[in-house]
Amino acid sequence: MYDALFTHARLATMRPGGAPYGAIEEGAIAVENGRIAWVGPMAALPQRDARERHDLAGRWVTPGLVDCHTHLVHGGDRAAEFELRLQGASYEEIARAGGGIRSTVAATRAASEAELLAAAESRLKPLLAEGLTVVEIKSGYGLEREAEMKQLRVARTLGQRNPVRIRTTFLAAHALPPEYEGRADDYITAVVEEMLPAAHAAGLVDAVDAFCERIGFTPAQTERVFKAAAALGLPVKLHAEQLSDLKGAVLAARYKALSADHLEYVEADGIAAMAAAGTVAVLLPGAFYFLRETKLPPVEALRQARIPIALSTDCNPGSSPATSLLLMLNMAATFFRMTPEEALAGVTRHAAQALGMAASHGTIEAGKAADLAIWDIERPAELAYRIGFNPLHRTVKGGVSCPPR
Repeated sequence: MYDALFTHARLATMRPGGAPYGAIEEGAIAVENGRIAWVGPMAALPQRDARERHDLAGRWVTPGLVDCHTHLVHGGDRAAEFELRLQGASYEEIARAGGGIRSTVAATRAASEAELLAAAESRLKPLLAEGLTVVEIKSGYGLEREAEMKQLRVARTLGQRNPVRIRTTFLAAHALPPEYEGRADDYITAVVEEMLPAAHAAGLVDAVDAFCERIGFTPAQTERVFKAAAALGLPVKLHAEQLSDLKGAVLAARYKALSADHLEYVEADGIAAMAAAGTVAVLLPGAFYFLRETKLPPVEALRQARIPIALSTDCNPGSSPATSLLLMLNMAATFFRMTPEEALAGVTRHAAQALGMAASHGTIEAGKAADLAIWDIERPAELAYRIGFNPLHRTVKGGVSCPPR
């Protein structure tokens, strides 16, 4: 017997190379042991019984959504800095004056794990209500060993308390803490010799990230972090080319990075290097919008190079306080001129690839996790078309049907 059987569904499998959205108009999905055992047209459904049957009455089903770049666990907010920016201060000016990431560091260090957990769950809830089944969560607001590990422990706990799979990313190379002012190389030494080994030994790290930028760390400092990650067998990601082109994408590709993220200023050499390395481009329309950027990421060049393009909320207090992946689909379509199908692939197939999870998530295929989102829509394009509209009927996590939260 199947554990569960979902019938009379319209499936946006998101498998490439066939019909738009990988669509199966009159489809079914069978689940065993939390994985998809069979998927295809109803007419070809094997004659097997199931412990649970779900008639979806023509609803659309997509893979569960994947948010592949977030800073979900942090203390405080930065609404005051939002006001300053609207009065004319730039993001860089605020950061150099001690605001920005450093203000969140102070709030995160001061918060207890229970306080961080409660705040993070409040941010996670609206994402879950939109069909999220996988989310990446970065550290990077502790900037010292115990505070970084506190963030990562909270991220793991979120996954234990909620129907979502968590991927944790170590991002201590996010900003220079005040106690290391003028000593960036010394701080990177602490990151690679003390902080990362401790977090990895505690089982808290799935990947390693860094902020390679004028207000972050140099390519040479970033490479030290990547070498330390490689020595521990950990994959890397990179905040690259958000404000300038420091050749971070080229560096990321050299280390076979899972993804390079932001990329507004990436140039042809970075795109070529990413294409050769199989590195995913993660675009962050929420940050583009919130910071009122004018430099668009080179979407057409990424398309021409056949680089997978993922999308994410970049949920963070300073540059993208967003908790809606559906809104990111609309922003990607309106700002970046991505098609609705490209946008949906960006939060399913390509987002899973950006987390190194393409073998288990991102498409509706036999053998993959039975993580699904079921929608009350007439066509998949509605997910990118509507604004402030959540048509989620329910989520399925590991084959178990979860009502809307």
